[in-house]
Amino acid sequence: MAINLRKELEDREEQNLSPYATLSKNSKGRALQEQECPIRTAFQRDRDRIIHSKTFRRLKHKTQVFLAPTGDHYRTRLTHALEVSQIARTIAVALRLNEPLTEAIALAHDLGHTPFGHAGEATLNELYPGGFRHYEQSIRVVDFLEKKGKGLNLTHEVRDGIIKHSKGRDEILPDDLAELPETMEGRVVRVADIIAYVNHDLDDAMRAGVIKDENLPDDLLRIVGASNSQRIGSMVNDLIIRTLETGGTRLTMSPDIMRAIQDLRAFLYDHVYEVSKVHNDFIKSAKILRELYYYFLEHETVWENSIIYDDSTPAHRKVCDFIAGMTDRYALDLYADIFFPKPWSVL
Repeated sequence: MAINLRKELEDREEQNLSPYATLSKNSKGRALQEQECPIRTAFQRDRDRIIHSKTFRRLKHKTQVFLAPTGDHYRTRLTHALEVSQIARTIAVALRLNEPLTEAIALAHDLGHTPFGHAGEATLNELYPGGFRHYEQSIRVVDFLEKKGKGLNLTHEVRDGIIKHSKGRDEILPDDLAELPETMEGRVVRVADIIAYVNHDLDDAMRAGVIKDENLPDDLLRIVGASNSQRIGSMVNDLIIRTLETGGTRLTMSPDIMRAIQDLRAFLYDHVYEVSKVHNDFIKSAKILRELYYYFLEHETVWENSIIYDDSTPAHRKVCDFIAGMTDRYALDLYADIFFPKPWSVL
């Protein structure tokens, strides 16, 4: 007799998870219907597809803050995704939410990020007609670009969490629920994302000597702690405790902790992201992407793209996809190969 372990897992979810959790069996499904896996739930399958994707692997060579760092301990987009996943899963387990759904959204949320971090995103936003936003590109990756144009066919809930994770400098938890992901799991990832990056970007900036301990605001350290682990712990614990205290219907943080996160984000913009020591490299990287973009618009046939596009797909779309998928080092090597003269040798 066949054993359906997936059904057992779905029953266990219904018995053990919060009434505000998203049950796997209640997923709104996929764009293309598939036969269910006898072992894994729908969200477990999504997580596994993301981890095994080529785009996910390329995140290890994409900039988080510091351009193509030579130090072994600086974060990349891949380690950022893993740190977001760890924080989000801790919160999800404490709130009895669906952990595989939370993990899938966290691991996939930055799949559409460009080489050279936000400088790359800003450059493609300038060049591509209609603008470029990494969260929209992340959806394009999972819907179309992966698997040579077939996409990953993820569930509605994971896709919704990806498209609505980004905050920029806007409110982290706005009152208007329409601005947030539909699921509590997606909302957890949205908060975990900023908790992760304000702390690890600060840690990397201190490692790089861009800022020093004495530069950090004293009032902020008193609220959230002096070390990286203390700050993350303060933010995560506050979110969990305040959410549970208010009934668990929506994510809640104390005003002091929320203000500390916002102040830390503003501090990073003023003292890290936009300071000349960091920003000058991004001006150079923007020049590289700009020249590659125009080159490929004019020489589309000289580069090979494994995606099979419709005949009506404009060149801008194909070039944008190609450049957005590059790693930092691939973009640098390709630029050198195309634009740098090569010494002539006589055989």
